[in-house]
Amino acid sequence: MFASMLASNTTATGERKGNAMRLQQWLAGVLVLVLMGCQPDGDKLVITGSSTIAPLMAELAEQFEAQSGIQVDVQSGGSGRGISDARQGLADFGMVSRALKADEQDLTAHLIGRDGIAMIVNTANPVTALSDSQIVAIYTGEQKNWSALGGSDAPITVVHKADGRSTQELFLEHFGLNSDQVQPDLVIGENQQGIKAVASDGNAIGYVSIGTAIYEADAGAPLRLLPLSGVPAILESVDQGHYPLSRELNLVSQGELSEAAREWLDFITDPARAETYHDYYFLPVSR
Repeated sequence: MFASMLASNTTATGERKGNAMRLQQWLAGVLVLVLMGCQPDGDKLVITGSSTIAPLMAELAEQFEAQSGIQVDVQSGGSGRGISDARQGLADFGMVSRALKADEQDLTAHLIGRDGIAMIVNTANPVTALSDSQIVAIYTGEQKNWSALGGSDAPITVVHKADGRSTQELFLEHFGLNSDQVQPDLVIGENQQGIKAVASDGNAIGYVSIGTAIYEADAGAPLRLLPLSGVPAILESVDQGHYPLSRELNLVSQGELSEAAREWLDFITDPARAETYHDYYFLPVSR
């Protein structure tokens, strides 16, 4: 009987080992498929990053797919994600709505357009202009009520961008602030979240892409773009080089481009695409 029990236990142990090995093999296969799915391939382009650039790229992607048959997957998540994904090979291009930094020179920037960053308030707010020092006072919590700034006797709702967003980085740099100095009431990621926050709160102030703000205001959102340092927040100011908070719109890549990636760049920088850029209130940089 003991021999029979030993044989039975040995068989069960062998079955468990066999099952465990098969499970390990299955998990390894799934991991390979997942990793393959994250990598760009020759029949598909993956573009991730800036929420400012993403809507424009999504529109251009539809046009490109119809012409070339090459699928383009556009995902937002911030310029920081665009940098990271391009470096790791998770995307063919990262969308970055600023110039590359000194420690990002391992990447290649492909300039596609220009934009600016605008301070926005609700149209119900009577304030039509703020000085740089007043904006700093608002964002550091020194000034908490609109009444001292020509507005109603109401608390200011401070809307701030999350870390990893180029809009936030450029805002802080322009006003000489560190992130820990800002005292926000609401932290947002996507431009659309900032638009929604200010449009739904008559006492809110935020900052977003000029192009996005103009696009939404023209579509009926109750937004007012404030001048910056006395310069109107309009595309003409950006185009003429007068607007103090202008920025590059870039796609970034690492290493040699695939044929599909080169074809995509040629397509989106063709002067024939200028109208699409203008539809989203961006200034194109055509080849």
